[in-house]
Amino acid sequence: MDKAIWTSQQNALLAIVEMGGVAILARCFRSGFTELSRRSGQPFFWALKDVPWAEIADGSLKPTIVLETADGQPLVRQGPFQGPHANYEEFPPHLLDAVLSIEDRRFLDHYGIDLKGISRALVRNFQAGEVVQGGSTITQQLIKVLYLESDRTVKRKLQEVVIAFWLEWKLGKQEILARYLNAVYLGAGATGMPAAARIYFNKDVGALDIRESAMLAGLLKAPSQLNPIDNFEGARQRTVTVLDAMVENGKLNVAEATAAKAEFAALDVTTPTPRSGSWFADWVSGQAREIAGASTGSITVRTTLIPRLQQAAETIISRALDKEGKALGVSQAALVAMTPDGAVVAMVGGRDYKASQFNRAATAMRQPGSTFKLFVYYAALKKGYGLRDQIIDEPITIDGWSPENSGGGFRGRVTLAEAFARSLNAATVALAQEVGIENVAAAAKELGIDATLTNGPALSLGASEVSLLDLTGAYASVRAGLSPVQPWGVIDFQAQAQPRAFRIGPQVKLSVDISEYQQDLVQLLQLVVERGTGREASPGVFAAGKTGTSQNNRDAWFVGFTEPLVAGVWVGNDDGTPMKGVTGGDLPAGIWREFMQAAMAEPAPSADLEDQTLTGEQEPSAACNIRACAQTYRSFRVSDCTYQPYRGERRLCEK
Repeated sequence: MDKAIWTSQQNALLAIVEMGGVAILARCFRSGFTELSRRSGQPFFWALKDVPWAEIADGSLKPTIVLETADGQPLVRQGPFQGPHANYEEFPPHLLDAVLSIEDRRFLDHYGIDLKGISRALVRNFQAGEVVQGGSTITQQLIKVLYLESDRTVKRKLQEVVIAFWLEWKLGKQEILARYLNAVYLGAGATGMPAAARIYFNKDVGALDIRESAMLAGLLKAPSQLNPIDNFEGARQRTVTVLDAMVENGKLNVAEATAAKAEFAALDVTTPTPRSGSWFADWVSGQAREIAGASTGSITVRTTLIPRLQQAAETIISRALDKEGKALGVSQAALVAMTPDGAVVAMVGGRDYKASQFNRAATAMRQPGSTFKLFVYYAALKKGYGLRDQIIDEPITIDGWSPENSGGGFRGRVTLAEAFARSLNAATVALAQEVGIENVAAAAKELGIDATLTNGPALSLGASEVSLLDLTGAYASVRAGLSPVQPWGVIDFQAQAQPRAFRIGPQVKLSVDISEYQQDLVQLLQLVVERGTGREASPGVFAAGKTGTSQNNRDAWFVGFTEPLVAGVWVGNDDGTPMKGVTGGDLPAGIWREFMQAAMAEPAPSADLEDQTLTGEQEPSAACNIRACAQTYRSFRVSDCTYQPYRGERRLCEK
C-alpha cells in the first residue's frame, strides 16, 4: 500500500474515532499504542496475538459440507443450509452491483476502512438522534461474520481495524467480496448467496436475474425480517430501495429499474424440490463431518437418498396418520428404506420435522416385539433345526413369567415354519430355551444389532429396545446373505479443489457368510406375508417380512424386503401411550405395502433400485476408506485421500 495513502487513512481514522468518542483508541493511534500498553501492562501486540492469521488467509475456519441426493441434486435440509462456495467469477455482475450499491458503494476505492463513509454515518446518526446508518465496509462485515467475536471492546475494534487493512493487502477486493457473499446469513436458514439462491429460487447463484439479485442484496439489512417467504411485501419494498440505489450508483438505468420493479410481483419465490429428507440429512451429517475432517473450503458429499422414494415415504406416512391416527390413538410413525447392502434411500423420522426434529427412525429405542423372533429362528437354524421340525406351543412358565399368544389359546405341536408365520409366543420362547438365550443374543449381534440386549427369556419376544434403523439393517443382512449390514449414507465426496470424487460406500466389511441359512430365513419371512400375520403387507409381488407388537400395543412394527429394497416401519406414541389395538399386521403393514408399491411403480433410471445409489454420470475413479487410512497413516489427508510416505511425494491411500 502506498505510504502516503496509509498515513492519510491513519490520520483521518484518528479524527473519526475521536468524533465517535472512543478517546482511548485515538490516543493509542497517536502515541504508538503506548496508552493501551500501559493499561494492559503488555505490548500493543497483546491485542493481536490471538488473531487466527493463517486461517483467515487460507479461507473459512471450518469446512462447508454440501449434501447432494443420489442423483446429484442439492439436499436442502430444513433449517441451517449452506451451499457450495462460489468463486468471484460465478456471481452474476448485477448481484455484485446490487450488493455494492446498497452496502458499500466505495468498496473498490477504500482500503478496508471507509473514512468518508464513517464520517457520513456519524453526521446522519447525529442529526437523527439515533443510529440510522452504519459505516462498516464489506471488509469489516466479513471480519465480523467469520473471524471475530461480536463483543464491543477496544481490543476487538482494534483487531477489526488492523485485520481490515491486512485483508485488503493480503487478499484483494475480489476475494474479499467472494468470501463475504459466501458467508453472510440471508434468512430462512440460508448462509451465503449460493444457499439463498437455492432456498428462495431453487437455482444456482449464477442464474439469478436482476430482480432476484436485488432482493437478495436487500436481505443483508435484516434477513430474518425481510425474507420473502415470511414477509413478501417487506422484501418487495426493500428490493425497490436496492434498485433505486443501483440507479443512483450508475449500475442500472431508470428504465431497467422500473421494469424490474414492475416484474417483482411475478417473482417466483419457492423452495427446492425436494425440500425433504431433513431427518436423513441430520443423520448423514455425522458421516459427512467425519469425511470433511480438518479440510477447508467446500466439500460436496453425494448421499444415498433417492428423492422420489423419500417423497413417497413422507406422503404415505402423512396420509396414513391423517386418515387413521386419531381413531387408532397413533401420533407418530417412522420409516427407513435401504438397499440390501445398507445404502439408506429414504428416512422418515416422524410425522412433521418442523414440529419435532427427533429422529424416531435412527435415534428412538423401542421394544421390537415379534420382529425380534427372526434372531431366535436364525439361532435355531444354526443349531441344526429345520423348518419342518416340530416344537410344542403350550403354556410355559419361566421364573414366574408366563407368555401368552396373541388372541389367547395354544396350538400344540407345530412346525417351526408355522410357529414363525403365526407369530406364536409360547412356542418361540420354548424354542429359545432349547437353543439358549445367549445364542439368540449372539445371532442378533451377528446380523447387525448393536443395542445392549438383556439376558432373560423375554429377549426372545423383543424385550430389549432397538432402533428401527438397526433392525432394518439386520433384515438387510438376511436379504444380502452376508452380515453385518450396517446402514450407510455417503456414496462419494469431492473437495472443492480436487478434480475427482472419491468413493466411500459401506465402511464395514461384510464378513459373515449366512448364505447357508438364507433360503430358510427368507422362506420363513415369506410365509408371514403369504399366510401369516403380515398378509396386509403383501404388495402383489415377492415380499418377505415380520410383524411385531410390543406389550399393551405401545409399539407396532413391520420390517421386511422385496427383491430390490429393504424397509422397516414403526408406529406409536412418543410418551409410550398404548394405541387402540394397533398391531404390526395392520397399520405398519399397510404403510409398508403402499411404500413398496410406490417404489416399484416407477423404476429408477438404472431399472434397479439396488444399483441406483451407486450409479452416477461419472463413476468415482478411486475408493477411499477414510477410517482405515486415518488409522494407518498419521499424515493422511481427507481432501485428496493421500498420505506422506517417508520418501517422495504424497500417495493415494488405497486401503
